[in-house]
Amino acid sequence: MDIPKLIERDMTAEELARMNAGFDRHAQDHGVEIQSSTRIGFVAMDEGRFIGCVSGLAYRNGEVFNGWFYLTDLFVERDERRKGLGVRLLSTLESRIASLGIQNIWTWTASYEAHGFYRKQGYRVFTEFEGWYSDGSSRFGFRKTLSDPPTAH
Repeated sequence: MDIPKLIERDMTAEELARMNAGFDRHAQDHGVEIQSSTRIGFVAMDEGRFIGCVSGLAYRNGEVFNGWFYLTDLFVERDERRKGLGVRLLSTLESRIASLGIQNIWTWTASYEAHGFYRKQGYRVFTEFEGWYSDGSSRFGFRKTLSDPPTAH
C-alpha cells in the first residue's frame, strides 16, 4: 500500500462537504442527532444610521435547541459606547434566546476589549489563552447561565 500524499492547501467545496457528511455519519453512528445552527441577532439604528449589533448562533439537535448559544458578535460604534447600548443589545439577545429554552451563552473576548463589561453582565471566565494577541494580551472564554432548565412536575 502506498503512503498517502499530504498536500498543504485549502479543501475544495466538494471535499468540505464530504468531510462534513463524514462528521454527520460519525455522530449518527454514536446516536447523536445532526446539529444545525440558526443565527439570531439584533441591529441598533439611530435615525437610519447603524450604531451597533449583537448576534450569534443557536444550535439545534434535531428540532430542539441544545441549551447553548454562541455569542459571535457584539459591536457598538466608538461614539456610541458607554451609553448603555451594549448592555441593551446583550440583554435583549439574552431574553430572546432564553425564550427559546436556551439556558447558557458563551463568547470570546480579549483582555483589552470587553473583559470588564462581560463580568459586570454576570459572565464568568471558563478559559484563558495567555499571549493570544500580538501585544501579549490574553483571549478569554466567558459563559453565563441565563436560566435554570425546566423541571419536570
